[in-house]
Amino acid sequence: MSRRPRRAAVLGSPVAHSLSPALHSCAYRVLGLDHWSYDRYEVDEHALPGFLDRLRDRAEGPTWAGLSLTMPLKRAVIPLLDEVTVRAAAVESVNTVLRTPDGRLTGDNTDIPGLVAALRERGVHRVESATLLGAGATAASALAALAELASGPVTVCVRGPERAARMRAWGERLGVDVRTLAWERAGAALTAPLVLSTTPKGAADVLARAVPARPGVLFDVVYDPWPTPLAAAWSTAGGPVLSGLDLLVHQATRQVELMTGRGPAPLARMRAVGSAALATAAAMC
Repeated sequence: MSRRPRRAAVLGSPVAHSLSPALHSCAYRVLGLDHWSYDRYEVDEHALPGFLDRLRDRAEGPTWAGLSLTMPLKRAVIPLLDEVTVRAAAVESVNTVLRTPDGRLTGDNTDIPGLVAALRERGVHRVESATLLGAGATAASALAALAELASGPVTVCVRGPERAARMRAWGERLGVDVRTLAWERAGAALTAPLVLSTTPKGAADVLARAVPARPGVLFDVVYDPWPTPLAAAWSTAGGPVLSGLDLLVHQATRQVELMTGRGPAPLARMRAVGSAALATAAAMC
């Protein structure tokens, strides 16, 4: 097996807060990949084309195995790639870029299987209906996950008719019965057996006072700060809660396996490292 140096990284803006370097580096250590390294780079939409050109370069590119992408790059990267997988194209969101030996760049989406795996780990295999909060790139991935998990309608709570129309279009593409609801009425939709909040931190805080007396399962993709007011109120009411760390760890295991060709990635060890990093960051505040 070749021991030449291999590289991967997470790109985004802002990206300093990303836990991905800690998670991937942990996996490399456990898998014995001491010739692998994983870094973070502050890259916005304007700098992205130049960064990808370096991956294609014959001199520098061959050391690169792939990239993790966070906002605002998940959609901006698509026209810059040589190929996009079916699942990433279906939701117009790429969070993983793989470099082939000949320099081609392929975009994939590990958020979708990561969401499904995180919910199944907690015993959620099938629900009759669900509520989805938000309409961004993560919401599209969540909708694709619900195509596997929800047997009935998905109520999507959004701000504005344009976002509502976009989510309905994604629902048609994914075979999901999407019913949109104005954000101001989102509190009434929290009674679903599964609620996924894909909004940025702070956006769903107001819904904490609308948590039902007997809540179902909440998956809040925020992981810092944690718990969010919504997650805290949900737990107080007795409902099971998943955090953004659950999603981050599950999607990261798939990125590690795709980039390195090795596996299984050490899920439990990666989760422990992520939890410790968050605890350290909280203690410094």
